[in-house]
Amino acid sequence: MIEVDEDFWNQRYSSGETGWDMHQVSPPLKSYIDSLKKKDTRILIPGCGNAHEAYYLDQKGFTNVTLVDISSILVSRLKKELKTENIRIVHSDFFNHKGEYDLILEQTFFCAILPSRRKDYVRHAHDLLSKKGKIAGVLFNEKFGFDDHPPFTGTEKEYRELFSPFFNILKLEPCRNSIKPRMGNEFSIEFQKKDI
Repeated sequence: MIEVDEDFWNQRYSSGETGWDMHQVSPPLKSYIDSLKKKDTRILIPGCGNAHEAYYLDQKGFTNVTLVDISSILVSRLKKELKTENIRIVHSDFFNHKGEYDLILEQTFFCAILPSRRKDYVRHAHDLLSKKGKIAGVLFNEKFGFDDHPPFTGTEKEYRELFSPFFNILKLEPCRNSIKPRMGNEFSIEFQKKDI
């Protein structure tokens, strides 16, 4: 299994090996963002990558967005490009990040972490969210991904088993508005924090 650490992601960004990047806001996340009414919702985007969703949130007037990424090269670039008081950019490992949020937007971060860390992700996301907070976005299905390097694959059954102890599954269904290369390969998700 490949070591998926800061060096791995710095190498990817410095060499331009970012095949996952759609060069636009993910259509499922765009639709979800468009449904949000409270512009001061505390939003976290872990493993934010090139932050297309953050640019869109800023355009839509959201005022409390935090981006977290482990790549120092990426974070340095984003801090130069994303000059707005509405977005905070943090160089950190998600698993060490502290804060309280109303919403975690999930877009290719979960599939980028080692499968052995998935339970840690679920617990930490639960800890970071406010009462009734949500995770929303997309997860890849078993037809998309790899076993030994990112993006790592997963099944609906696995996701239900992982998230159900900590979250109410409001939505976990095939995504209907994926970009063409990902059509049929994504689940649209909305999970709400349980009181446990």
